[in-house]
Amino acid sequence: MRGNLWSRRTVQRLRQALISTVGSMKIKLLLCCCIGFTLIALASRASDFMGWTNHTAALERFSDSRKGYSIVMNTWKRYDLLKQSISHYSRCPRLDSIHIVWSEPSPPSDSLRKFLYHIVQLNTRDGRHVELKFDINTEDSLNNRFKEIKDLRTDAIFSIDDDVIFPCPSVEFAFDVWQSASDTMVGFVPRMHWVDLTKGDKNHYIYGGWWSVWWTGSYSMVLSKAAFFHKKYLSLYTNEMPASIREFITKNRNCEDIAMSFLVANATGAPPIWVKGKIFEIGSTGISSLGGHSEKRTHCIDRFVAEFGRIPLVPTSVKAVDSRNIWFW
Repeated sequence: MRGNLWSRRTVQRLRQALISTVGSMKIKLLLCCCIGFTLIALASRASDFMGWTNHTAALERFSDSRKGYSIVMNTWKRYDLLKQSISHYSRCPRLDSIHIVWSEPSPPSDSLRKFLYHIVQLNTRDGRHVELKFDINTEDSLNNRFKEIKDLRTDAIFSIDDDVIFPCPSVEFAFDVWQSASDTMVGFVPRMHWVDLTKGDKNHYIYGGWWSVWWTGSYSMVLSKAAFFHKKYLSLYTNEMPASIREFITKNRNCEDIAMSFLVANATGAPPIWVKGKIFEIGSTGISSLGGHSEKRTHCIDRFVAEFGRIPLVPTSVKAVDSRNIWFW
């Protein structure tokens, strides 16, 4: 009896030890799997952590199969920022040409030209040919960024300011989105408008900045400081839009981006498309940093509504997200 009792106790202890060992192994295996998945995820997202200077080899396979886009870059006496931006964007795989909108009283210096041409040549040694041009304007006007460009080789324009950087993969993804809806504006910087109920009628509106978009989840504009649109809108802006709007913009030095949003929405009857992307603002000053900026843009919306005879902007809550780079979407 004692031998059988001892035997049963021994078997139970061995069984408990085995269960404990298996449980411990399962926990360790689960921890190893979690660590492994975490390392893989971190490796795949390393490009995001390294910032906007990362190369875009993963997207180069698309460069030969799809038509490219042209960058139209607005600049004003910020040569260091211009150099940084050109150096970055000239690496993007499907970029065809860069047009620098130059509205300064003096032409670009030979040294600046030489530097920019050289950096573009260095960044396109992979067989691509990116054309760099200065579009010289005699008048200092924000309308210059939307002047018609006769020798554009692409339908797609990526309008960008010289002080904002988006990683090339984000730009390439936005270009893909634009190709699926080439009549509308596709951009990274959304804004909103809504009826000003304090005015007592529906003909007055308020301009809403980023926090309005964040709070409501809706937007009706994407700003041309970082947006794709069809080249045909340059001709419409220059030749078809009321001259009084362009004169108002020149005088007030503001709201050319809102005017372009009105123009595109009026032509399409459709909302723009907001693309999620990481923005790097390399400048510290600009029109938006001046006092009373929102109030001035509210006035612009009311002025443009009066000119167009209606509010063509269409609100939406749709956002394009590149699911390859996001776990939860």
